[in-house]
Amino acid sequence: MLLLNRESGAWNDTKFANLPHLLRGDELLVFNNTRVLPARLFGRRAGLHAQRPSRKTAREHLTGKVEVFLTRRLEGDVWETLVRPGRKMQTGERVTFGGGELEGEVVARGDLGLRTIRFRSNDAQTVDKNIEELGHVPLPPYIDRPDEESDRQRYQTVYARHTGAVAAPTAGLHFTDQILSLIRARGCETCEVTLDVGLGTFQPIHTDVLEHHKIHSETYEISEEVAGRITRARKQGRPVLAIGTTVVRTLEDAAIRATNSNSTFSVLPGKADARLFIIPGHQFRIVDALLTNFHLPKSTLLALVSAFAGREHVLAAYRHAVSQRYRFYSYGDCMLIR
Repeated sequence: MLLLNRESGAWNDTKFANLPHLLRGDELLVFNNTRVLPARLFGRRAGLHAQRPSRKTAREHLTGKVEVFLTRRLEGDVWETLVRPGRKMQTGERVTFGGGELEGEVVARGDLGLRTIRFRSNDAQTVDKNIEELGHVPLPPYIDRPDEESDRQRYQTVYARHTGAVAAPTAGLHFTDQILSLIRARGCETCEVTLDVGLGTFQPIHTDVLEHHKIHSETYEISEEVAGRITRARKQGRPVLAIGTTVVRTLEDAAIRATNSNSTFSVLPGKADARLFIIPGHQFRIVDALLTNFHLPKSTLLALVSAFAGREHVLAAYRHAVSQRYRFYSYGDCMLIR
């Protein structure tokens, strides 16, 4: 673990196991308790709904393999998805999964290859149960192997509770139950929010001008109890330590909503969609410290970290991390910025 002072840019090398002893003892640590769902579904094209296709088209649809990647639940059994190959997938086309127990229909087309699919179950199980059984864990693309049964637990934080993410909030993968116990014994307070990690977190920046990048929204929820804890910590001058960039996006988006609604809370409780794109120049309202992994170039995550600690400080720290052979990406090492 690399320690980075966000004011001076100074860094120190240490180990994540030392985290409890590095804390002051009065921090409020905020975790994202989302759980990764098996978001990759493999199916076959099954023709157009309520339309009789030609024999040639029917044969093509019935034999065509399709991968459907769930990116965000819109409502009920309706999901925003990425489909591959998706160029020929038109509105009204159906896809079947497994032995036909799960079926999806394309009900809308969106930007950047997105498709809205309404799922239905053709057996006694719910749609969610069939997705859980038929889906595959969406491992990061640099892990060059098929997912395994063990990944259903390994690619989760120890405090994961609410299923809905398509990727793990990876800063949380470092924590064990023992580390959490040591942190609480130190005197720190912990609480949880939920942000269902989606394309908004991992979509690369394709524009030449950072501000022109269109970030996808991600659904989050903050309970009134947690909003109260965060508000008290702010009033008492206690540091708020965000465990991961998804927590930063959640808290800062909810803080803007609280200000706009004249709420007595520092962050507005309830469920909402985070559309906030945090880039250098952002004025942080809630987060005082951040634990995060090392991120890819041209990513919204690196833009967020640069906004928090300063672009030059972050780039200098990254150069040091590379020289010291720190591991990057989801299963890599981490950095504590404060």
